[in-house]
Amino acid sequence: MISPLRRRRLMLLTVRYIGWPLVVLLIYDIGIVAAYKAGYLHWAALNMIPVSLLGSVISILVAFRNTTSYARWWEARTLWGTIVNNSRSWARQITTTIRRPTNAHPGEIEAIQQKMVYYQIAWTHALRQHLRKLEPWNEIEDFLSPEEIARLRGEKNVPVAIQQWQSTALNDLLDRGWIDAMQWRALDETLNDLVDAQGGAERIKNTPMPRQYDYLPQLCVQIFCILLPLAMGASMGWFTPLGSALVGFIFLALDKIGRDLEAPFDNTINDIPLTSICRVIEINLRQMLGETQLSSPTVPVNDILW
Repeated sequence: MISPLRRRRLMLLTVRYIGWPLVVLLIYDIGIVAAYKAGYLHWAALNMIPVSLLGSVISILVAFRNTTSYARWWEARTLWGTIVNNSRSWARQITTTIRRPTNAHPGEIEAIQQKMVYYQIAWTHALRQHLRKLEPWNEIEDFLSPEEIARLRGEKNVPVAIQQWQSTALNDLLDRGWIDAMQWRALDETLNDLVDAQGGAERIKNTPMPRQYDYLPQLCVQIFCILLPLAMGASMGWFTPLGSALVGFIFLALDKIGRDLEAPFDNTINDIPLTSICRVIEINLRQMLGETQLSSPTVPVNDILW
């Protein structure tokens, strides 16, 4: 995710965001004007074309598509907000509701609490890597034993496997009488909420925008940028490249923004900052265990927060 920028840096990044399409458009505009001035394109002057009307229709189409893309991006961020809240709830419940039995060995309760909280931390890191289609092993090795990681290597969906372990450990606490049925139900509901959030994130990841819905606005923007200098050349002359490039820049930028926001888990600079969110969860949950040697929060790198 792009972090807040200084004004000069923001302007530079905005121009670079469009990049070569804007350069190609400017060169095309200059070529059209030069050909028109030389008398080769008088027949192609489209000064009667309703450019403003065409631009209004295309802007509505692009805006509608961008609204849909942003809705996907914001839903993804909302789902991860749910994961943050429920991860904290899980750790709070684990560290405060388990009863200490009289026959428990010294440190046994603390070990079980750490194990179940570490499962949750490992789950968040594994889900992040799962959504980004990256290997999770380096991210979860600090929270799981080598034997557990070896078992996970054969799983198709690592986060689901870890949640299964959490549920099994929870049932074991109930069977041993360390939590009662009401406490088990509250903890199980927290796990269910986490499963729902994972399912929502996977739905966004695995359901791309329909290709027609994605292609039509892009095609319309390109056609508009091609017609624009032809419509402006007769009246604006050598100022045509300036006006056409500025208007074209707006439409090209809006089109690219929509295509970037529609995939919030593709591990690009426009994604949800999953690495930062997972680090926050890790810090919070380890703090709730009473640990003091905590990782540092993720900071932006070159104005990008991952």
